[in-house]
Order: sequence, then C-alpha cells, then structure tokens
Amino acid sequence: AIHLNSTTSHRKTATEKTLRQYDTSFQCPRVQGAAVPFLRCLSKSLFGPDLPLRSKQRGKMEYRNKLVLAPMVRVGTLPLRLLAAEYGADITYGEEIIDHKMVKCERRVNENIGCTDFVEKGTETVVFRTCLQERNQVVFQVGTSDAVRALNAAQLVCKDVAAIDVNMGCPRSFSISGGMGAALLRKPELIADILTTLRRNLDIPVTCKIRLLKCPQDTVELARRIEKTGVSAVAVHGRKVADRPRDPAKWNEIADIVAALSIPVIANGDVFEYGDFERIKVATGATSVMAARGALWNASIFSPVGKLDWEDVKRQYVRKSILWDNDVKSTKHTLKEMIMHYSCLELPEGKDVIKSETLADIARLYGEEKYYQFVNENRTMLNGGHREGKFMVAPEI
Repeated sequence: AIHLNSTTSHRKTATEKTLRQYDTSFQCPRVQGAAVPFLRCLSKSLFGPDLPLRSKQRGKMEYRNKLVLAPMVRVGTLPLRLLAAEYGADITYGEEIIDHKMVKCERRVNENIGCTDFVEKGTETVVFRTCLQERNQVVFQVGTSDAVRALNAAQLVCKDVAAIDVNMGCPRSFSISGGMGAALLRKPELIADILTTLRRNLDIPVTCKIRLLKCPQDTVELARRIEKTGVSAVAVHGRKVADRPRDPAKWNEIADIVAALSIPVIANGDVFEYGDFERIKVATGATSVMAARGALWNASIFSPVGKLDWEDVKRQYVRKSILWDNDVKSTKHTLKEMIMHYSCLELPEGKDVIKSETLADIARLYGEEKYYQFVNENRTMLNGGHREGKFMVAPEI
C-alpha cells in the first residue's frame, strides 16, 4: 500500500477543492461500470487509481479472457490507452514504434508530467511515453526486421511495460519495404529468429500480431511455428494483406487458428460494439478480443454498461491529452478520426481542429481553457503524489 504524508494529503485536498469549481458534473465510468464524477476520475489519474493491474508490484501478463485495445499508429498514445483502461480494457497496446527509432532513444523520467519518456537523442522528440499507472497492462509493439535490433529496442523499454509485441501484420508500404510488418509473414525463419531471441533474453511476455495469409492452411502452419518459439499469445487480424477495412473480417479463419493452438489467441476484426466481444469469441473460440477502430471512435466500447455519447468520450480524451501533455499532432489526428466517423471534417469543429497548432488551441476549442490553465500552473502540486512513489519514481527491478 502507498501512504501519502500530511503534506501530500493537503495538496490533494487543495487540488480537489480547486478543481471542484471547474467541473463536478461530468460523468465517466470506471472499470466496474459505475459512473463517478469527473473530479474523482481526474483525481485518480493524478494520484493513482484503484483499478486492477495498476500497482507497483510486477505481475505476469495474463492473456486469457481479456478485452484489448489494439495498436494504432498515431493514435495509441498514453491518453487513449489510459482512457480505454478506465472504460474496461484489460490490455492496452501502444502504437508501433520502429526499432531503428527506438534504439536512438534514451529513457528519461519526466518529473514535470509524472511519466517516463523515451526521447530520441538529438531531436529531443518523445518517441514513447508511459506511466506507472499503466505499467502492468501496456504492451510495447515494435516494428522490426532484425532480431538483434528488436532486442536492443525491447531491452530499453522492458522495465516500464508489461509485454513486448512484434508487428507482423501492418500492410503499409513503409513497413513492407523495410521488411517489417506484413513482410515478415513471408519469412517464417526470420519470425522464429526474432521471437526466440526476444523470448530468451527478456523476462516479460513476448507476443506477435499477424494477418491472414492467402491460404487458410498456410496461416495455421505459420501460427504453429510461432507457437513453438514460446510466445505467450498471438493476436490475429482477420483480414489478409490485400484486404481493406471495408472488407468483412474472416472470423472463420481465426477459428481455424484457435483450434490449432494451445496458447491464447486474441481475435481482431470488426468489433464495434460491446456485444461484438462476445460474438467474435463465440464465432472463433478465441479467449480474448482486440478492438481497433471501434475503440478509436469511442473508447467506452469496453464498458459493459454500454457506450457513452461520443461527445463525452471526446471531452475525456481532450482532458487526458492536456493532463499528459500529449503530442498535438497525435491529439489532432485522433480527434479527426472521431469526427470523421460521427460527423464531418468540413463542419466548423473539424476545420477548427485542423487549424489548431497547440494543445492550448484544442483546449479553447472544447471549452477547456480553465482546465488547461490549472493543470499547467499547478503541475508541481499535482505531481506531488508522483514523487512520493505513486507514478513517477521509476521502480528498481
């Protein structure tokens, strides 16, 4: 248990009193499904929630019967991961980070924000940001085509995440031209080399995410070879490399893989409502399910009480982006994806998001100026609990 001293307790009380004048009515669900005032949600974001998988104690990742946030480029940053977890996601994947970029980074504890950053030397770009709150549920996904380089990247971050995943399904030309992503599906020997190297040298679980091959039996055989490397689980996107998002996911081919393996299979594809989690489990036999676009458009998809209005979820996302000083380009991209699904970028909101250049601009657009000002003027006070060991102190492992 973590105990706050009297000074920290006083800071927390003062913080809550100040925040209460800004907003005491906004509702957001906890993992258990109950609605609580926004103030309590923010307070727990600042001082540490009582949700599962958030303690400082290191635990082994369990892959059975889990709801999973999929890795999504430019989207799966810290704010969305924490938001999905609040709504009920058990495991949250970060966006794919290319190993070439990660090995150029150094680990820094960011005492101003209350997080751990992996910063590219020279450019000072934050490549990956995480915090102690998500440590036992966040998965770092690496894009790679080389076992040694993948290991070097993974070793840099492995003490701050719950597991390492290798992207073997991205169909983007950038990934394929570099021998990464879906290009690995044609190189089973290289797949085995990468996964075996990671598994033998890391003390946290190693997994991978694949797509379907042209022939269903070939996918099954590849999955069997992957299982032999000793990975803890495999996620399967039920589409082939040439398929587009509008093409229906082939749940029946995921079922063939599930039947052939003994390790957990995480089914992915066409999960847009909470009820789809159970439907895909029944159809495929998979024990866990991963949501991508459905979670991007409305992260409350993970809540068993049903999705909230997307405007409320969007507001929570904006606040988390402010609180964790998220990259404005990432924040804008995520908001644009939400708007394009529910509305239109040609309407005033979409145009204003596009024109925004800073998080302050985003805050003004969504009426969060006071929240933005308070957070940025009081980070020292807000992070008092972090320095006491709630989030910020990097644990010795």
